[in-house]
Amino acid sequence: MQIDWRAICGPALATATALIAIAADRMLVTVPNPAPLFVCIVALAASLSGLASGLISAAIAVTSSALFFLNHRATPGYDASDVIRLVLLALTAAATAFITGLLRKKMVDALGSERARHLTASRLAAALDEIDIGVVLLDSDTRAEFINRAFRDYFALPDEKADARPPFIALMYHGRDIGAWELPEDELSAFIARRTELMRVGDSTPITINLADGKVLRFSCTVLPDGGRMLSYTPVTDLVRHTDDPANTDYYLALRDDRSLARHLRAAE
Repeated sequence: MQIDWRAICGPALATATALIAIAADRMLVTVPNPAPLFVCIVALAASLSGLASGLISAAIAVTSSALFFLNHRATPGYDASDVIRLVLLALTAAATAFITGLLRKKMVDALGSERARHLTASRLAAALDEIDIGVVLLDSDTRAEFINRAFRDYFALPDEKADARPPFIALMYHGRDIGAWELPEDELSAFIARRTELMRVGDSTPITINLADGKVLRFSCTVLPDGGRMLSYTPVTDLVRHTDDPANTDYYLALRDDRSLARHLRAAE
């Protein structure tokens, strides 16, 4: 059977302190009232194991103090001052046990809730890494708090850069630097500026994004209650490519050199 050392630590320490104080007072030197030390032990017991351990330690403290005062005078017994001190010790020790025990319970409950939220967040993050929709969560300062695996794959984003909480504009510049979008270079600056502005104002209008590798993503922005943003990149390549009209192939081939129509050419081919 496993022993809960935290539960017995407070009562054991209170008992040991009482025995040492009584023995030293009778055989060595006069020991002052150990009540303040008992209150500290009660607080320690309640903080380690909760209200029950604190109350047990308080009971031991009051009983030990009663024995301590019993033979602390020329004649055995108690006078009014002893009774008052015992009552005050009992009230103080009990209040200390209750307050510390309640604080410990609140702390334990808060830690349990935090662990549960962390576990839920970890499971959600793992689930989001399994889907083919790119997901980016931005805080109120537009820094990325979470970037799932699909987005990292779509835009060849290294893990060390994704985990460094980059701002949204840095993600846009990364896409520009690797040539992720199927856009002429002279249109990239305006594209990035427009996308950034729409994200900041929380425009939820879906946008179709054509990537240089032929993939097509449907981008949408959702404003979160805390002022952050959730960005989603849904792959719609098959839907877009299958609805292109093959009859336009010759037209797009004739315009092969027009880079602004390159995405139409690939669709027709």
